[in-house]
Amino acid sequence: MSGTLNKVMLIGHLGDEVKMHYFDDKNCVGRFPLATNETYTNKQTNERVSNTEWHNIVVRNKAAEICEKYLSKGDKVYIEGRIKTRKWTDDKGMDRYSTEIQCLDFTFLTNKNEQQGGQQMQQTQAQQAPQPQQQSQNNAVTDVDDDLPF
Repeated sequence: MSGTLNKVMLIGHLGDEVKMHYFDDKNCVGRFPLATNETYTNKQTNERVSNTEWHNIVVRNKAAEICEKYLSKGDKVYIEGRIKTRKWTDDKGMDRYSTEIQCLDFTFLTNKNEQQGGQQMQQTQAQQAPQPQQQSQNNAVTDVDDDLPF
C-alpha cells in the first residue's frame, strides 16, 4: 500500500465543559478532554481492571459552537478525526509537545430530551399514583400501535 492514513474514531465521555477561544476574524476553536475506558480481567488475580485514556479534542468554527451549545461534562459523544502533534515553547523556554485529536465529524450519543423527559417522568410518577382510567387509555393506545406493519 503506497498511501497513508491518519484517522481516529473515539466514543467516550466529556471530562469537562467545552472551552472556547475566539479570534478577531470570527473564527473559533473549542477544546475539551474526552475519556475512553478499557476494562479487562487480570488472568493471574482474576481481578477486574479498568483503564481510562484521556484525549484532547479540538474542534473548529461552527462545529465548535455546536459542541459548546449542546455538550456538557459527562455527555457521551462519537468523535472522528485525525491525530496532530503540536510543538510549543513553555514559559521556561523548553520545547513541549501536545498530541490532539483534530475533530472532523461528531455525533452526540447522549439524548438531552430523553434524559430530561425521563427525569421529569420519574418525578411525576413518584408524586402521583396512577389512576385506573389513565391505565385503560394507555392500553387503548398500545393496541393501536400493534397494528403497525413495522
